[in-house]
This record gives sequence, C-alpha cells and structure tokens, in this order.
Amino acid sequence: MEKKIRNIETVSEYNDMLGVETLHPLVSVIDLSQARMLRHARQTFSFYAIFLKEVKCGELLYGRNRYDYQEGTLVCLAPGQVIGVEDNGEVYQPKGWALVFHPDLVRGTTLGQHMREYSFFSYEVNEALHLSERERQLVIDSMQKIRHELEHAIDRHSKRLIAIQIETLLDYCLRFYERQFITRTNVNHDVLTRFERLLDNYFNDGQAQRDGIPTVKYCAGELCLSPNYFGDLVKKETGKTAQEYIQLKLIAVAKDRILDPEKTIGQVAYELGFQYPQHFTRLFKKIVGRTPVEYRSRIS
Repeated sequence: MEKKIRNIETVSEYNDMLGVETLHPLVSVIDLSQARMLRHARQTFSFYAIFLKEVKCGELLYGRNRYDYQEGTLVCLAPGQVIGVEDNGEVYQPKGWALVFHPDLVRGTTLGQHMREYSFFSYEVNEALHLSERERQLVIDSMQKIRHELEHAIDRHSKRLIAIQIETLLDYCLRFYERQFITRTNVNHDVLTRFERLLDNYFNDGQAQRDGIPTVKYCAGELCLSPNYFGDLVKKETGKTAQEYIQLKLIAVAKDRILDPEKTIGQVAYELGFQYPQHFTRLFKKIVGRTPVEYRSRIS
C-alpha cells in the first residue's frame, strides 16, 4: 500500500504546522529551532522552499581535495517536489532556517520574470548545495533581511522589497552552485566520461534506431542525475548545452557512417534515430555547413 504524501497548499498552513506566526500570507522566514517538534512525513508544497539544514557533515572529499563544510546544506524545492521520509513514529526538533514563498508573491516582479533561470529549484535533494561557513552566514543574513522586512507593516513597497531580497539570495545561490561545480571538477569529469560512454553505447548498440535520438532527460536518468543539474554540469564543464553535446556526438557518428558506400543517407538517418531523413539533413547542414550528400562527395 502506497504511503500518503501530504501536500501543503499555503504558506499559512506551513506556518501553522510549525507553530510559528504568519507575518505575510505569501512568504515566511522561519528559524526552525524555534518551531515545534515534528514527526517525519513525505510532503510536497504548492510554493517554493529553501531549507538551510544545520547538520554536521564533516569534510567532503571531492576528487583529491577536501572541502570543510562543517555545517550548512541548502536544499531548494520548486512547487510539487516531494521531500521527507516516511513517518516512523519518532518526533524531532528541526534545526536550521527555511524560506518559503508562493509563486503569487513574485508575479509581475523582476524576480518573477527570472525564476526559470534558477534551475537549481529542480535539482534532486542529493544534488544539494554544500556551503562553506562564510557562504552559510551570507544565506542566514539574507534570510534575516527578508524576515526584517516581513516584520514591517505591509505597505505598497512590501512586495517589491521582499522580492528584491529573495532575488539577491537566489543570485547568491547561483554563485555558490557555480563554485560547487568548480570544486567538484574531478567528479564532473567522471560524469562526462560516463555520458560519453553512454552515447557511444546508445548509437553503437542500435538503441537509437529502436528508441529515437537520446534526450537530455534520458541521459540524466541513466546517470542518476536530475535533468537540470545534469544540464548545468555539462554547460559549466564544456560550454555547450547537453542538447548540443548530444547533437555533436550524433554528427560525429554520422560522419563515419555517411562514408560507408553501402549505406544510403536515409539508412544513416534511421540508424541515428530520425523518423524522417530530411530532419537529419537539416541538422547535419546546420552543424557541418554541408548536406550529408555534399559531405560524402567531398570526402570520398
């Protein structure tokens, strides 16, 4: 029997669950050490949530280098994502900080226009951001500034000022994630090596002809990563999007197969996962600058 997942619809409902005051119906900053004791549960939110977990995690070994993240793991959730563990009957005192804000808060603001740029909201929990002590303090300071604004009486400036403070925090998160991608360079290279091997096998084993061109979502799943995290990692490491990387690999394979005089251009297209040869020709010309037929005649 599948366990029930609780969906928390509003910021006020979340505050009530934690036993804290609601200062604004669309946004809340909570010092979790001041919240009531909780039981474990699997839950989703109808709003954005950022959790700074106060946990001692010691040194993390990335490649050959050690990075001392004694405290501070940041988890960012978009509406609808599941978090938590099954209720085992135990109660616990949460520790850390939480910022929750409803999408309605940022509609019509600059932040609302930029929300899709913060792709880390769609990362998996195991792709969380590990903060240094200085970074952790910056996050706490940002949350406290938002809290200070919430304690001010709501007026016509409140929405814009709160949105600006949240946007500043999210920009810090972008910076910290970029740092984490850099400090995890050896781990990232391992992912790229496995990505390359995955594509080799996909095209060489006939899977492309059976299942179509590999998608970013498929590749990320095979590498046990969320599509957004995987896409950001590939972009940071190669300067290309994951989609561009897949297309370049496909074209490299195509160049070899086009030179086989026993195969028609249509056969090569179907082997590579295209339903229609003209789509293959269009992509090939876009990337190579010549059609497959022109490439074959010039190289042969």
